[in-house]
Amino acid sequence: MSIIDMRGSGGEEGLMSPIVVIGAGLGGLAAAVRLAAAGRDVTVVEARETPGGCCGTASVGDYRFDTGPSVLTMPDVLADVFAAAGEDMESLLPLRRLDPYYRLRYHDGSHLDIVPGEEAMTEQVRRLCGAAEADRYRRFRARLGELFACEWPSFVDRDMTRLRSLAQPGVLARLAALGGFRRLDRLVKGHLTDARLIKAHTFQALYVGLSPQRALGIYAVIAHMDTVGGVFFPRHGGMHAIPRAMAAVAEKAGARIRYGVRAVEIETGSSGVSAVRLDTGERLAAGHAVVACDLPRAHAGLLPGGARDWRLRRPRYSPSCLVLHFGLDRRLAGQAHHTLHFGRGWSSTFSALNAGRPQPDPSLLVTYPESDAGAAPTGHATLTVLEPTANLDGMDGWDGLTSRLEDRLLGRLADLGYGDLTAALRLTVDPPAWARLGHSAGTPFAMDHRFTQTAWFRPAGMARRVPGLHFAGMYTAPGVGVPPVLISGKLAAERILETSR
Repeated sequence: MSIIDMRGSGGEEGLMSPIVVIGAGLGGLAAAVRLAAAGRDVTVVEARETPGGCCGTASVGDYRFDTGPSVLTMPDVLADVFAAAGEDMESLLPLRRLDPYYRLRYHDGSHLDIVPGEEAMTEQVRRLCGAAEADRYRRFRARLGELFACEWPSFVDRDMTRLRSLAQPGVLARLAALGGFRRLDRLVKGHLTDARLIKAHTFQALYVGLSPQRALGIYAVIAHMDTVGGVFFPRHGGMHAIPRAMAAVAEKAGARIRYGVRAVEIETGSSGVSAVRLDTGERLAAGHAVVACDLPRAHAGLLPGGARDWRLRRPRYSPSCLVLHFGLDRRLAGQAHHTLHFGRGWSSTFSALNAGRPQPDPSLLVTYPESDAGAAPTGHATLTVLEPTANLDGMDGWDGLTSRLEDRLLGRLADLGYGDLTAALRLTVDPPAWARLGHSAGTPFAMDHRFTQTAWFRPAGMARRVPGLHFAGMYTAPGVGVPPVLISGKLAAERILETSR
């Protein structure tokens, strides 16, 4: 076994403890960029051969697919990562704002485009729902802005490792007055009356793993983030361009990234973290470690016993998804980047997910990244279809279910006008595949965001009994989604820099 001391060769910075970041996903990279830019000795170890973690990529033949998130909101959060290293995001990772952000298609044949700008969006609502509902929408849009302004600095972009972080009576009272502690569907129905518009502002509950009937009204801020703030997409390279650019910035700032290497144990001493042992037999000396990977699996061997967190005793996982990536031999005229096809059912679909059954009539998210020219040969295109499914936790079994769901999904897509895709090149990712990729319970969406798994109640961002051990990613606060994961990495870096000045 080799012992590698990575502390540098002199000066005050050389005497600082090295830092090992485990996982080159968005959370780990966000931490690594800030730590390296602050002059710290940082090594990132990543089991896969590329950066990205959940924000991954896969190639089949001449087609390239994004295998992770397709929705990017709050680009300023991402730009802040680059700025921490003195870099301009626009020059390294130019983004374009989608228009429409989403196209929502309903089972009655009507549709609603979610478009930039209050006036333009209000006109869309007026066209579909009438003048009275458009006026109600305008008032509701203002309420979303108030909720966002209240929540973001106090509970999202804030370190929640201490219980006193929740002790903000004025903010809590304001949230209550705005309806943040009502159920999401009741909050929205208190402002809007058209069922189609209500769906447009409550389907986001699935992003936090809950039905609109169970999610708190505070999660209406997600609707603000993507229907008001907007949805963006890299101009080149798809969503996987994001971690690639972040990794390049981290390395430019001085971080070392080692791919194809797995951390197998975090060692501790009397003063906390002392080293990270790799599957190569190497032992990286470290005074701090940032664990930015699947936490339940990390607790199965990677983490020391003192890192146990009571919040993970009985985790409640989000639903999973069945994803079909298609390589098309044609382009689709008039197709939006994101199209959400709502099924006839609504409450029944969430009931099925909670019961561990296939949804009887699922809503589908179809992503058509036409602007990602390099993802397909000239004149061809890629298409990704996501159907929410139950996760593997508590299910009797998944055997044979994928093929049945695929057949149903192919028929549904044909009915929706996408043509016969049975012979198209296809890559399928189901819950068992997510599990093989390292996601607990076969879901890439971690734990859900019920109240008892939110903010301080979510697994802590640091291990109190193991000094120097920090966490980033979906399992920690703020939670699931690209902006929250980036913030989790920032918070981990700030804690380390604050405690080791």
